[in-house]
Amino acid sequence: MSEIKKTPLNAAHRALGAKMVDFGGWDMPVQYPAGILAEHEAVRTKAGLFDVSHMGELRVAGKDALNYLQHLTPNDVAGLANGQIHYTAFLYENGTFVDDLLIYRERDDEYLLVVNAGNIEKDFHWALEHTTGFEVRVTNESDATAEVALQGPLSEKILQPLTDIALAEIGYYHFRHGHVAGLPALVSRTGYTGEDGFEIYVVPGAAETIWHAVLAAGAPLGLIPAGLGARNTLRLECRMSLYGHEINDTTNALEAGLGWIVKLDKEADFIGKKALLAAKAQGLHRKVVGFRTAEKRDIARDGMSVVKDGQRIGYVTSGGPCPTIGANIGLAYVPAGMSAVGGRIGIDIRGREVEAEIIPTPFYKRKK
Repeated sequence: MSEIKKTPLNAAHRALGAKMVDFGGWDMPVQYPAGILAEHEAVRTKAGLFDVSHMGELRVAGKDALNYLQHLTPNDVAGLANGQIHYTAFLYENGTFVDDLLIYRERDDEYLLVVNAGNIEKDFHWALEHTTGFEVRVTNESDATAEVALQGPLSEKILQPLTDIALAEIGYYHFRHGHVAGLPALVSRTGYTGEDGFEIYVVPGAAETIWHAVLAAGAPLGLIPAGLGARNTLRLECRMSLYGHEINDTTNALEAGLGWIVKLDKEADFIGKKALLAAKAQGLHRKVVGFRTAEKRDIARDGMSVVKDGQRIGYVTSGGPCPTIGANIGLAYVPAGMSAVGGRIGIDIRGREVEAEIIPTPFYKRKK
C-alpha cells in the first residue's frame, strides 16, 4: 500500500482546523471550520483560496513540440499565442478520455500541461509513449511545483498589492511570469469555479509564504480558505466536467458535451479523430444533461441510476444541492432521444423513483 501524499501546505491546513480526506491518494482539505456552504458563498461573493498543489504539471519542449501536441490532443494548439491557455484532453484511439487538461503556451517550442492529480503517472507515460517521430522532451515537474487558486470577484483586488504583474492586463485564459509576495511565480487567469480568479504556480518551498500572504491580504475583504467540497459544488453549478464522473475511459468527448474542444477540421491527425468522426456521422446514442429534482429531500448523488419503466437507462455523474440557485441539481448520461430540455427523467434515489426535469446548463453563470 503506497503512502498517502501531502502537499507543501498540509501543515497549514491542519493548523486552520481543516477536515482532511484521502482524495485520490492525497491528504487534502475537504472543508475548513466555516463549512462548505460558507466557502461556496465566499467564492461567489468575495473570494476563496484553494490548495491545488496536488495537480500535475508536465512540460513539453523541443523543435517539434507544436506538431507533437497537435497529434496528442484534439484542440487546436496552433491557435494559441504565447502566454495563452486552452482546455483540451488526451484521448484514446476510440475517442474516450485518458484525461482532460490545460495547455499553457510559453513559446512555440515549449508548453506546460496541467493534468489531474489522480492521472499524473498515467498521463506522463501516455505522453512519453507517443513521442516517437517527434523531436521533443517530456518532463514531469509535478513534484517540483505547488499551486494555489484564488477565486472570486475580489481576487484581483486581493492579489494585485502582492505582485509586480499588472493583473488587469491578463485576459481570461492567459498567464504571465512575475513575482508574488516577492517570490517567482506563474500567474494565470484561470480556475475551476466559474468565477474570476487566478491560479499561482510556485516551487514547493514558496507555497506556505504565498498561502499566508494571500490569506492575510484578503481576510479584511472576506477571503477564507476553501476545500474540495466547495470546489465540487462550485464546478457543478457551472457544469464543468470532472474526470471519473462526466468523463472517463468509457465516455467520448462528443457525448460528454465537450465537442467544442474537438477540432475535427484541423489538419493534424490527432489521436481519437477517426473514432470521433465516425461517432459524429452515426449520431450520438447518449448525452450528458442537467436536471433538477422538485422536492428538497430528493438529492441525487453520483452513480445513482436514471430509470424508465423500472429499467436503468442512464446514470447520474454528479449531483447535489446547488447553493447559488437553491435547488437540487445534477448531471446525468441519458439516451440522446430523451435529452431535450423540459423533458422528464426518473432517478432511483435509495429505492424511490423520483421525477426530475431536464434543464439548461450551466446552472449558474457569473455576470461580467
